[in-house]
Amino acid sequence: MPCLLLHYIRAKKPQIPGKERKKMEYRVGAVLLMVLIFPTLVGAMVRHYKFSVVMRNTTRLCATKPIVTVNGRFPGPKLYAREDDTVIVRVINHVTYNVTIHWHGVKQLRTGWSDGPAYISQCPIQPGQNYIYNFTLSGQRGTLLWHAHIFWLRATLHGAIVILPKRAVPYPFPNPYKEVVLILGEWWKADVEAVINQATQSGLPPNISDAHTINGLPGPTSTCSSQGYTLNVESGKTYMLRIINAAVNDELFFKIAGHQLTIVEVDAVYTKPFKTDTLFLAPGQTTNALLTADQDSGNFLIVISPFMDAPIPVDNITGTAILRYTGSLSASPTVLTTAPPQNATQLTSTFMDSLKSLNSKDYPATVPLEIDRSLLFTIGVGINPCSTCVNGSRLVSYINNITFVMPTTSILQAHYYNVSGVFTDDFPGNPPTPFNYTGTQPTNMQTMNGTRVYRLAYNSTVQVVIQGTAMISPESHPTHLHGYDFYAVGKGIGNFDPVNDPKKFNLIDPIARNTIGVPSGGWTAIRFRADNPGCVDVALSLGSTHKLGAEDGISGGGWERSKSVPYTPSLRPSKMLDI
Repeated sequence: MPCLLLHYIRAKKPQIPGKERKKMEYRVGAVLLMVLIFPTLVGAMVRHYKFSVVMRNTTRLCATKPIVTVNGRFPGPKLYAREDDTVIVRVINHVTYNVTIHWHGVKQLRTGWSDGPAYISQCPIQPGQNYIYNFTLSGQRGTLLWHAHIFWLRATLHGAIVILPKRAVPYPFPNPYKEVVLILGEWWKADVEAVINQATQSGLPPNISDAHTINGLPGPTSTCSSQGYTLNVESGKTYMLRIINAAVNDELFFKIAGHQLTIVEVDAVYTKPFKTDTLFLAPGQTTNALLTADQDSGNFLIVISPFMDAPIPVDNITGTAILRYTGSLSASPTVLTTAPPQNATQLTSTFMDSLKSLNSKDYPATVPLEIDRSLLFTIGVGINPCSTCVNGSRLVSYINNITFVMPTTSILQAHYYNVSGVFTDDFPGNPPTPFNYTGTQPTNMQTMNGTRVYRLAYNSTVQVVIQGTAMISPESHPTHLHGYDFYAVGKGIGNFDPVNDPKKFNLIDPIARNTIGVPSGGWTAIRFRADNPGCVDVALSLGSTHKLGAEDGISGGGWERSKSVPYTPSLRPSKMLDI
């Protein structure tokens, strides 16, 4: 957005004839009136939010416990803005935990200090302190989410980011009658921090959740007639559902009895529309879907259920809600539907294959065709010694056999101020010791520990093949790249073939995302341009093995700061002030 800089210069007051002065005053008044009547003329806005992190007693599954919330709400407040708006959020920590907030999917162009992962882009907000996040939603419109990015606080500390198009810019699909945010999540009866602390001390995977939720409500279960969410609709109207998977671990199916959904956007990127009766979302992914209320009346069941095609425990409780037509009684019979099988691998693959970028004149797919840097990241779970653990060992996550060790100083701060001893820049771009990744595994399952980053030259084009392994067990690995969208150009089962598999890449209209699933025993290839200087994360959610030995299973991805792209003072971290 262009900036108008007004200089005040002390000079001799000009002599303007009365008639001319009146004309000038009229013109100035007319301009001010136009600005007031048509605010689009002034461009983007600055939007201010205040997030107070507080405890609140909350009852679910017939039991009450204190949970960490923003402004006492679960899920947290929705953050609304328009494309190119600047958002300023003051987060005040009133709880006993350290806190940070990650704006999942926001590109953070030169605002890496506001990305949110603890000890990566900032030190955590300590109890009694506050932090100001300041970022601009440059070229983004759609649905994203915010969540805590330290410990497991994000189980209850999360909410929606709704980015509307610029004023007077229409959606590239029929305008819906109404928009509804649906946040999918998990619920533990126990304190989630106690759950993860127990796992850390024992060296075993954390206990699975007790229920799945829709807008914070699980619906009735076999052990408790819990309240469920109700989506009220009018017959003949079309609604846009902004669906967010805010679950800690679980990939989820979403389905509404008797209704089709038209997919129009994922991860704040428009798609070629297609119809389906079942959605699939990994943790951190979002989907906008058009729902036409094409029935006359009635109640219809909404279900969410987990996907897991590996022999790994998962919360198999189906979360439910009700779609209710205006005038229908709550006591009227509900039209039922069945959740997909838990191991419906083909269904997930078909859904992901159906996602294509719109690739229009207004929303082109700028896929890098020539690659400057090609990386192979193997991901999985290993076993490291642990003298305090039950079995003398601990399950850990890794990328290229490196298990991330959380530093005590922010990596971005160390990078910016040239502080030594915080990290090393020797993260391997390929597996140090190649092996049959999806076949017979090495007998030595121990990993190397380190706080390592991989440097990329500014504006270089990058291809990353994320290769799943069968170490301990193959499983699906949702992967999130902070600060970027990337193009998902290919995927497959087995080991990636660098000669033949690229021949099948979609380089025309691949979907752009910020979070992608890597199939069990398979691989996913992504491409992007490294045009956002700073330090970003490659974060892996490893199903039930999530956060084993490393916060979020993060491996560093430090972008090399280019001297031709200077930082600006406004991007340095805000001070944490006592309140």
